[in-house]
Amino acid sequence: MTPIEKIADEKVFAVLRNQNPSETENIIKAITDGGINIIEIVIETPEMVKVLEKITKQNNRPLIMAGGIITQRQAQIVIDAGADVIVSPVFQMNLVRLCKSEKTPLIMTATTPNEAYSAWKANTELIKISPANPMGGAEYIEDLLRPMKFLNIIAAGSIKIEDISSYLKAGAKAVGLGRALYKNADYKEITKRTIKAKEQII
Repeated sequence: MTPIEKIADEKVFAVLRNQNPSETENIIKAITDGGINIIEIVIETPEMVKVLEKITKQNNRPLIMAGGIITQRQAQIVIDAGADVIVSPVFQMNLVRLCKSEKTPLIMTATTPNEAYSAWKANTELIKISPANPMGGAEYIEDLLRPMKFLNIIAAGSIKIEDISSYLKAGAKAVGLGRALYKNADYKEITKRTIKAKEQII
């Protein structure tokens, strides 16, 4: 199963933005204990690259997506560190070319129908709609897909755990959860929230 197929098969992934390496590792452990095995680590510091590299060397590890990647240099660094998938917050043809040459899947982010269509035209296998909730939630995903059913969409951005099933019913292939999983929560609570998220899958 390819990384892209795994994302579509699992239907839920975690999006983790944290500057503390040890805390990030503990949160990832709590999330995987709850059953979510796909983690997008937003890369903002060299320390997060080291976390990514450490996790990708473990046995029975989750699938790791490197998020927040804008430049080719950033992409090359995380690919060399072992990232399974690159996630970019922008549409960037240079990243398309690099990821193709490195045989690393690329997910590009879009907010508008035109951006989503452009990403599809560039042969992006999955297009991330973010921030999905502020854009109109599951209804926005449904409206986006109505004239363009060929788009493979994943949704993320301020999504609540209880809304996962609505996004999947609207046509999203997978849903990304960020702070809803770990904000103001100890590790036991994170695992509990993760289990609840898995229960929302339809």
